Amino acid sequence: MEPTAVILPCGTRLHLHHGPIDLIISADGQRERAFEAANACFQTVLTELVGELDALKQPITPTAKCPNGAVAQRMHAATMIYVGYSFLTRMAAVAGSVADTVLNAITDGADVHRAYVNNGGDIALHLQEGESYTSAMVGHDGRKLGQIMIQSDYNVGGIATSGRHGRSLSCGIADSVTVLSSCAAKADVAATLIANAVDLVNHPAITRSPANEVVDDSDLGNRPVVVGCGPLTQLDRNTALRAGHDCALTMIKQKAIHAAALFLQNDALVTGSDMLIPYSRTKEDA
Repeated sequence: MEPTAVILPCGTRLHLHHGPIDLIISADGQRERAFEAANACFQTVLTELVGELDALKQPITPTAKCPNGAVAQRMHAATMIYVGYSFLTRMAAVAGSVADTVLNAITDGADVHRAYVNNGGDIALHLQEGESYTSAMVGHDGRKLGQIMIQSDYNVGGIATSGRHGRSLSCGIADSVTVLSSCAAKADVAATLIANAVDLVNHPAITRSPANEVVDDSDLGNRPVVVGCGPLTQLDRNTALRAGHDCALTMIKQKAIHAAALFLQNDALVTGSDMLIPYSRTKEDA
């Protein structure tokens, strides 16, 4: 299968697709040049990743060798920031790194005042001075969970969402976690780790299975991942969300991320900024 590129019916967005990679791209300014640059960059993304896939699925360590491909190098740099949090492979940054790489090609090849590359919910964002970006946070069932509101001077370049209902397996019980950071790759890894931290050890309402029994080639091996979570008490929800909040707060203090919004069974916990506005009952911490 070859990469495909289609202008969507709105005329202002480009759809790029190749295997498991599915991008929606918007660019305001030199749109035609931006789309040409994105498509040219995209042609080799999947091939390069597949060529280094075995190495990218290995656990990251402080002494891990940097890979060769442009996307793989972004994956490496993003995960190295979080070495020591918990088990992690470079694959935790793959969606965000693809988005960052394609966005970088756009801004190098065209004059755009606002652009984004959305890779299944992990978004690389470019805002020139005076520009803004607004989007909804949406649950797995389509329900709107809240709103994202970003101004150019916030220095946010990446948005990522993770959780047990997402495309990837999760070790935690968060329905979703949305993170804002300086790039999509860093936000991608952080969302994964924070979602994993929203958890209750040995709780009878939570069902787990080895990752490689859920997805044959999972980079998580036989580590247990959440495959089900029944109704939790208010105390249980508070405890689980607080664990994720503590992880997010550590990342904010280390300046790895700007903000995070955590969702679990109609409860929400936000930390770091008012750029993330949940609609559900919220407990906030600076």
